[in-house]
Amino acid sequence: MAVLEHLEPQNVFRFFEDLCQIPHGSGDTKRISDYCVNFAKERGLEVIQDRVNNVIIRKPGTAGYEDSEPVILQGHLDMVCEKTLDSDHDFTVDPLSLYIEDGYVKARNTTLGGDDGIAVAFALAVLDSQDLVHPPIEAVLTVDEETSMVGAEALDMSVLKGRLLINIDSEEEGILTVGCAGGMSVHAEIPFAAEEVTESSLRIQIKGLLGGHSGSEIDRQRGNANQMMGQLLQHLRQDTRFDLISIDGGQKENVITYSCTARIGGTPEELDTVQKEILATEAVWKTEFGKDEPNLRIELTEEPAAAVRVMQADAAGRIIAFLACAPQGVQCFNRELKGQVETSLNLGVVQTTDTSVQAFFLIRSSVNTKKAAVAEKLQALVSLAGGSSQIVNAYPAWSYDPDSRLRPLMAEVYQEMFGVQPEIKTIHAGLECGLFSGKCPDLDCVSFGPNLWDIHSVNERMDIASVGRMWEYLKAVLERCR
Repeated sequence: MAVLEHLEPQNVFRFFEDLCQIPHGSGDTKRISDYCVNFAKERGLEVIQDRVNNVIIRKPGTAGYEDSEPVILQGHLDMVCEKTLDSDHDFTVDPLSLYIEDGYVKARNTTLGGDDGIAVAFALAVLDSQDLVHPPIEAVLTVDEETSMVGAEALDMSVLKGRLLINIDSEEEGILTVGCAGGMSVHAEIPFAAEEVTESSLRIQIKGLLGGHSGSEIDRQRGNANQMMGQLLQHLRQDTRFDLISIDGGQKENVITYSCTARIGGTPEELDTVQKEILATEAVWKTEFGKDEPNLRIELTEEPAAAVRVMQADAAGRIIAFLACAPQGVQCFNRELKGQVETSLNLGVVQTTDTSVQAFFLIRSSVNTKKAAVAEKLQALVSLAGGSSQIVNAYPAWSYDPDSRLRPLMAEVYQEMFGVQPEIKTIHAGLECGLFSGKCPDLDCVSFGPNLWDIHSVNERMDIASVGRMWEYLKAVLERCR
């Protein structure tokens, strides 16, 4: 039995639930891409599936709109795959377990994928409709937006006839997004030599943090478990002795890390002193974060003496110092748009291999020179720690267009429907509009969407009533595009 079948709008939630049955994490989008292709073929619609599995579906305009300018409806097929630490969910095989609570759609113990499954559901509902009034539609559904934007990068814009693009990848009702930050990833690696010793060990796990989207929620000053672990180990080095065995935290660069685990070794007496210091630090953090991180805790697990492979002291010291000193969070705010973040970075992943500790950062900025400056600073710090780094997956910002035709139209429709002016803003997160606009300078883009809270985290939830309102809004906008 479908969980969402009684929700309105039924056609939107029906497609959303279908999508949730298909595994579609970033890098694993062939099946959901094929689903969209089959959807189009079953309805006799023109469809293109390119080499990276982007999908373009065309539908003619309805009566009276046949010769209208085409409108592009755009969203991405992939989702961020995060789960609770005790979940056995396999994102490559298992469907999402949906449920409804307090007016929201949620997924049990995992991310929901409302970012950006709701965009795909909206687009499919428009394409499937028999009674909607609309101009010619070009639905553009891209892959791997959450990790590399490879879909947007590979998309052949020359096959698109439309120059009005409605991106449905914003997460707050009442906001029309008209610009976004650019970004780049920095991958760092610090090598170490190891030696085998026999000693007791202690597993330290920072957990219970809220996590969240490293762009839209970076200004909320939530704890980053990777950074906190670096600070904790650096603090412990001042007055205690231990060996570093490993440190691992996070799964995605674009997620504020909510859990990190380190293993250290030493004598029982040394580890007893360490544990007392850790408990004192936990109490300090609970005071410092207050109500912003209500579930923050540090779990300690002692392990008896055994042969363990530990990092040599010099390398361990450099690695710990690097993690403690690496910049994290908001770096500066926009000087023109007060209160809006301009530049930030997130230490999303730390992982230990047999020969090195690797750290993966995502830098965001609406100013390309500021983005480059943070990358240079970070790479210099990596070099000082004896490591190497590389820049990958760079993508441009999407600049505000003062001459947009689509923005005033969408603002006017919103005012007429809801009696208030929508907020016009740029966001501190990456949207594919930046890549599209870079390829096609005359493209006119606006992004909107229903309320989605705590995306990229296991607390993600989608506002049912907001989905209904934004569906009616989209229909009204399309009817105005004549």
